[in-house]
Amino acid sequence: MITKTIDENLISVIPEDSEDLLNLRRIIRQNDKVIGDTTRVLKQDKEYARPDKGERIKIRIALTVEKISLDEVLDKLRISGIISESSNESVPHGSHHSFILELNDGITISKKKWLPVEKKLLKSSNNQVSFVLIAIDTADCGIARLRGTHLEFMPNIYSGSGGKRYKTSFKIEKFFEHVHQAVNSILKEGDMIVIFGPGETKKRFANHLQKLQKYKIQVVDGVDSGGEDGIYTFTKSQTMHEIMSDSKLAKAAAIIDEIMILANKKSKKFTMGYNETSEANQIGAVESLVFSDKIIQDNNEQEIMDFLNDVENKGVKIYSVDSSTDIGLRVTGLGGIVSLLRYSLET
Repeated sequence: MITKTIDENLISVIPEDSEDLLNLRRIIRQNDKVIGDTTRVLKQDKEYARPDKGERIKIRIALTVEKISLDEVLDKLRISGIISESSNESVPHGSHHSFILELNDGITISKKKWLPVEKKLLKSSNNQVSFVLIAIDTADCGIARLRGTHLEFMPNIYSGSGGKRYKTSFKIEKFFEHVHQAVNSILKEGDMIVIFGPGETKKRFANHLQKLQKYKIQVVDGVDSGGEDGIYTFTKSQTMHEIMSDSKLAKAAAIIDEIMILANKKSKKFTMGYNETSEANQIGAVESLVFSDKIIQDNNEQEIMDFLNDVENKGVKIYSVDSSTDIGLRVTGLGGIVSLLRYSLET
């Protein structure tokens, strides 16, 4: 999340991924003030204007928040409230309005007092290393950007080689250039490129990239499929854990793996589901926690936000995952939330 502190009450933010939107959902509360650009229909006062017609104009307003909710899982954030200030005198103060906040939209949040957990959430994704994953074969290439625990896929790119026996017109360099252009469209400063797939194509492509520009590249062996399937195979692999050990996805995956081991041992040093995890949190037993969007969908949204903030206040390591990864699907299958405990709750 891109942030800029204006003064002790005002902070401007731009969410860059779904985790940022979730964090903003946890930060913004009733009676906070949110300032941003929006559009609103103004009725025309012209003599011959139709009474049911209006002109949609862009305005800047300050909204006193009444309600906030995640919309369409984690893709948008709806902020509703009462207009307290506006850049157009035709917009009545005291009327209701809603912001629909999407990725890369900017708003300014005004609070009478920022809580430590809220400032922590603003900074949680700053300086986070992201990865561009490339699963390449002579036939096709899958590309995805991994930031935090979310995978953003691009459409597969096909080489047109026609199988192992290439047509005489096929030139792999042209295929490489198409892949390079696609990678550049999502690559951001500081990203690491991870290349894998069957055969030697991955090494040839890595060499192709290095000739063009100095990138941070890691070539990985042991993933024998290209395309989107190759991306999913990589995110399930031990290799991913090793080369991305500091990434949020690897840490979340390690927690799930440890919980599976504890479950097989019939240990009580973990929880599954909201009720179990909430009870463990009440006595301060939770050490680390992973949750998926299912827990938000199946429960009162504000209750879950308050619960997550309470857990965070106790120093617990929290990871959110979604259905873009195998880890997210596994957590969803385990009730939407799991945790490792500091000690066993056996009585």
